[in-house]
Parts: sequence; C-alpha cells; structure tokens
Amino acid sequence: MQAKDIMNTAVITVTADTPITDAARRLMEHHISALPVVDASGKLVGLVSEGDFMRRLEDGDDGHRRAWWLLPLADPAIEASHYVKAHGHTVGDVMTKQVITVNPSTPVGEIAHILETKRIKRVPVVDGHTLVGIVSRADLLRAVAARGSAAIVPASADDETIREAVLTKLRSMSWAPLTRLNVVVNDGVVSFWGFVDDKELTRAMKVAAEEVPGVRGVEMNVSETPAFGWAV
Repeated sequence: MQAKDIMNTAVITVTADTPITDAARRLMEHHISALPVVDASGKLVGLVSEGDFMRRLEDGDDGHRRAWWLLPLADPAIEASHYVKAHGHTVGDVMTKQVITVNPSTPVGEIAHILETKRIKRVPVVDGHTLVGIVSRADLLRAVAARGSAAIVPASADDETIREAVLTKLRSMSWAPLTRLNVVVNDGVVSFWGFVDDKELTRAMKVAAEEVPGVRGVEMNVSETPAFGWAV
C-alpha cells in the first residue's frame, strides 16, 4: 500500500498572503490541525499548523521576555525572525518553509517511519512540486483497521480503481464533506473514516459508494463532527 491509496486528496490550502486570522478560522471550521501553503500554480511552499499559532502566542508581547543580560549574545537575524513570527499578519510570516514531503508511490511503512522519527502528525504528498494530497497519522491507523491487521499489504489494482471511482463520484456531490473524510478500499470493501455533521450525509455516502461498479460492501466508520479537537 502506498501514499496514493490512503491520502486525503480534498486538501484545504492557503497561500502565503492569506491573513493569519483567516487561516486560523479555516483550521477550526474544518477541524484540521494544519494547512499546506501553495502558490498560484499549486506548488507547495510551506505548512502552517496550530503549533505555529501556539508559538506565535508564546513569542508575543505577553510571553516570557528574554533576560536582559542575554540580549547582547542573541543573533540579530534569529531575533528578527522571531519578531516577524510574533507580529506578522500573513501565513507567510508564520509558516514552516522546510516541509517534509512524500510522493504518491511512497510505501505507507516508510511514511509511518517518517512521522515517528520526525515527530510530526502529517506529511504532504507531492507529485514533483505540486501538492496532490496529505497523509496523517489517523490515515495510517485507518488503513491498518481496514486491513483487519497491523500488517499493511499492497492494494490491488481493482481496489485502486474503486477508490478513485468513489472519490470521483463524491467530488461531484456538493454535499459530500470530503475535507473531513478518507476512503480506504480493501478487497472491494469501501471503508469511510472521519466526521460528518448529519446522519443523512452518512446514508447518502453509503448509497453513492454502493452504486460504484466493483464495490462488494461499504463500512461507515464515521461519527458526528466533534465540538472540539482535530480530525487529523
């Protein structure tokens, strides 16, 4: 199984000139913990997460000030960078620019190793430099659960075709909450994972998936959107 088999392709993104307040609002509205930052061509240029906003608060005027006797030892460039992160107004001011990425064919075992060793929660998937999806720790757990075993085995060509067909069908449905969902297909059985706002959405997604040729069954592992916390 590879990144393309489990990645979420309905990725909410922002640009470097997006106001910080707008980015924070999107994180809350979509119950996600990070936003890839792209340019006009779709190239990944950074990542902004709730951690960046937490550091912004810590580095702000209400945070702990550096002891006066350490100021002469401080690197002016580093201090200037901290100031921008604490007082800037756009995503470009606070985002992480050095982003760890994988490609669509990266094995999920390698992705799990990256998340563990780098101590990160999610990794963008890029094709060349273009953002095509994102994989989170939750996506890896869903893949394991869908397999019914801790061992992750390669998806069949038919499963890949079915998954793409289900995603394509849902993308055409204005009501489908794809930014909060992920789809895993194993031996023709479609498993939905994530959060929804209404039980009718759950029923509609199940019916839509059942209409896709080759689908042998549909499992709905979804719950109502939590009032607090993140989906990924």
